[in-house]
Amino acid sequence: MTTLKELAKLLNISVSTVSKALNDSHEISANTKRRVLELAEKLNYKPNRIAQQLKTNKTRTIGVILPTVTNPFFAEVLHGVETCATDNDYDIIVCLSDESLEKEERSLELLSNGSVDGFIMAVARESQVKEHSQHISDVIDSKIPVLMFDRVVNEILCDKVIVDDFQSVYDATEYLIKKENRKHILLVSNIEELSVGKLRIRGYQKALEDAKLQSDVLKLGNVEHVEEEIFKYLQKHPKTDAIVSIDHITGIIAINMAKKIGKKVPQDISVIGFGYEHTQLLSSPKISIIHQKAFDIGTMSVKLLIDHLNSEDHELETIVVPSELKLGESTK
Repeated sequence: MTTLKELAKLLNISVSTVSKALNDSHEISANTKRRVLELAEKLNYKPNRIAQQLKTNKTRTIGVILPTVTNPFFAEVLHGVETCATDNDYDIIVCLSDESLEKEERSLELLSNGSVDGFIMAVARESQVKEHSQHISDVIDSKIPVLMFDRVVNEILCDKVIVDDFQSVYDATEYLIKKENRKHILLVSNIEELSVGKLRIRGYQKALEDAKLQSDVLKLGNVEHVEEEIFKYLQKHPKTDAIVSIDHITGIIAINMAKKIGKKVPQDISVIGFGYEHTQLLSSPKISIIHQKAFDIGTMSVKLLIDHLNSEDHELETIVVPSELKLGESTK
């Protein structure tokens, strides 16, 4: 492997000059920079990351803690995080909490020993349900930046990247009321105990309240047989003419259960769910979705965290990523 010393010897300049040229220092002339960069590229020079870390006391590594990657939303966020981190010459270490408070605490403790410069995380389900976040506060108190996305703890002061959860569901529900003249709109959810779930339910309820219509929420968070519960509800409430799903799976299940009891989608009943770019390929008819732009959330999270890491007087920021209602075949 080519070293700085070897580059300096071949170019007949000092090691210091080579180092400054590679780091685009204003002290080095454009001609010298060009010579250094051309030779470095020719010899496939790679900087010694360990030496850099020892010199700067930075790992150029970000810890990413996710509740799961089986949910396509978090998988796509991770894709955005990895892409942006690589573009900015950062590595990532990924840990899964599996929705467990204990595993989340262990992951933070494991990586807080100098392995990473900062964290990007979505809070585990158990942490939110138990309203326990001291382990996150402890990391921030130790001067390691934490950025939360999607699932956040409002009481913790840190950078955040979130979806417009309330407004996105309000707008989707309002669409069903005003554009399709739906009167009996059901909301289904398996995330009602999470911060994002609470905001989405409020958006739905507010839209119905403004239209002077009755709201009805089918909570499925702890239900084992989701299909059966939705099927039984639709049988018991035949007037239901629209469904808003605030997670990534119950909307598709609702389409299947509506068809099972003989309803035509969207003629008899409309369905809107949450999803990502390819969600519409998973149902027939293709489901209308609230697109959360998960990849953008990942890239924005990395950029904001790096801004924090590179600034001595960083002002904490909350970025709201606007979602988009993408109509498919499950609405008129």
